[in-house]
Amino acid sequence: MAVKLAIIGGGRMGGALLRGLISSGWASPSELVVVEINEAQRQRLEAGHRGLTTVSRLSTRACEDAVLAVKPQDAEEACLAAGVAGVQRLLSVAAGITTSDLEKWMGTRALVVRAMPNLPALVAHCAAGMAPGSRASERDLAWAAGVLGSVGTAVEVPEKLMDAVTGLSGSGPAYFFLVVEALIEAGVRAGLDRETSTTLVRHTFAGAARLLTETGESAEDLRIAVTSPGGTTAAGIAALEDRQVREAFVAAVEAATARSIELGTPGAKATLTHR
Repeated sequence: MAVKLAIIGGGRMGGALLRGLISSGWASPSELVVVEINEAQRQRLEAGHRGLTTVSRLSTRACEDAVLAVKPQDAEEACLAAGVAGVQRLLSVAAGITTSDLEKWMGTRALVVRAMPNLPALVAHCAAGMAPGSRASERDLAWAAGVLGSVGTAVEVPEKLMDAVTGLSGSGPAYFFLVVEALIEAGVRAGLDRETSTTLVRHTFAGAARLLTETGESAEDLRIAVTSPGGTTAAGIAALEDRQVREAFVAAVEAATARSIELGTPGAKATLTHR
């Protein structure tokens, strides 16, 4: 059976894409190949996906399409040393790596799409932004959206806004988890035991997320629906607004966006260890 896609990097994001592509029916294990330098990880992937092939380097013309899912500081080496330069079309999920850099490393004829998925790709609910390289067509973007769609949803943005995507949805799960941590602690301080507080907060957020995604109503309308004038929620919202929590989140996205821009500049990638 012909190989449809090579996944360069078998770590957390590469593994999430692998599972998503298989479980969604986009490809069977035998139609995928994972390029991973760690032998133990290759063995784990093959054990978990019967029929999957893993290699340390792509052979010449092994397949036409690939996903680059390595750490940003390893992206150039992967393109030059792992046989990736032989593919015709590349979807990169390496943070901060520009399409111009990828095209340079891949060769002048390469078709490149740059994307930024986030951690919920691990449970097939990621939000990703994607931007085309100089030679990528609508067909290439549709292909990339199909790959990313196996683990969530993707929206097209100009490449100049990819740093904003990184600051918002790329880093966004961490902001969410911080709020969850804070509310669990608040429940404990209010007298609940930690297990009870954790259960209540987790299900509160899961339910609120379903309301937001399934009803189609805006966050503002749903917030107003919960907030009865003079009631308990109104008192809580007032305390948050008094402490400028809304502006704090805006500042967080701005800071993360600025850091993404810094990390995308020449010489900065070597200092990047995580998003």
